[in-house]
Amino acid sequence: MNEAADGNRGDQSHPGNQGEQRRGTLSVVPTPIGNPRDITLRALDVLRTAGLVAAEDTRRARRLLDAHDIDVRIVSCYDHNEQARTAELISVLNAGTDVALISDAGTPLVNDPGYLVVGAALADGLRVDPLPGASAALSALVGSGLPANRFLYVGFLPRKSAARRTALTELAPLAATLIFFEAPHRVVEMLADVREVLGDRSAALVRNLTKSHEEWLRGPLSRVHADLAGRDEVKGEITVVVEGVRRGGSTNGGVGAGGLDPDRVIELLLGAGLDTRTVRSLAGQLTGLARNEVYDRVSALRPR
Repeated sequence: MNEAADGNRGDQSHPGNQGEQRRGTLSVVPTPIGNPRDITLRALDVLRTAGLVAAEDTRRARRLLDAHDIDVRIVSCYDHNEQARTAELISVLNAGTDVALISDAGTPLVNDPGYLVVGAALADGLRVDPLPGASAALSALVGSGLPANRFLYVGFLPRKSAARRTALTELAPLAATLIFFEAPHRVVEMLADVREVLGDRSAALVRNLTKSHEEWLRGPLSRVHADLAGRDEVKGEITVVVEGVRRGGSTNGGVGAGGLDPDRVIELLLGAGLDTRTVRSLAGQLTGLARNEVYDRVSALRPR
């Protein structure tokens, strides 16, 4: 049985001669996002055999390791010290020590630290071993009921509404399903901006994913927004999945959210002698299309 088949990590010393020292492996290890049982057997094996764990939060890491009777040295590696810590970790790896990189929850680098460490390890010719495991983005996607064959993980949008709308305008024409993270105290405003810019697309919002009090909201953005807006307070960790533009340039196969043909609506409004600004406003309200999409359609259809 070869190395790939039996799952062994193997010696990554890349020896030029028999006496050359072994170099360590950097393992990128996903940890649970809510349910503590969502950690793989392989991840536990890697953590047990690592010589060092680089963790976003050493206290959380210690609780995780203690729960599985794993005794290994831990150092911090978070946003504000990652650049300084990277050189130290590369030195440790070059000395032959295996390092496991973990974040607070989920897969490192996905909205978490680790990018600098992985990039430096690869640049130095070290082995990087990414393990599969828990991911809030992927779990939310596959549970959303929206297309999963093409998707874009966006993460957190800008905090300010104006910047957020600018970012959403750039995303509006994409056919990919969009995946966002958002803080609970901003999610109502964020959903309002998403609906305003992208139109009333199908969406799914999951709160406290994999925890015992996990909650899903599915349906048009207007319904999801109204549900949260009607609550006294929103708590928990939130992931939002939003439908991309389908063929034909809308989220409904060329038909607007109200079941109307956008081009026919625009042609009728233009034919009634309305100015283009009014046509854009009415067409957006009637069809549910994003503002930039309505603008492009009106520009293409208006008489020259």
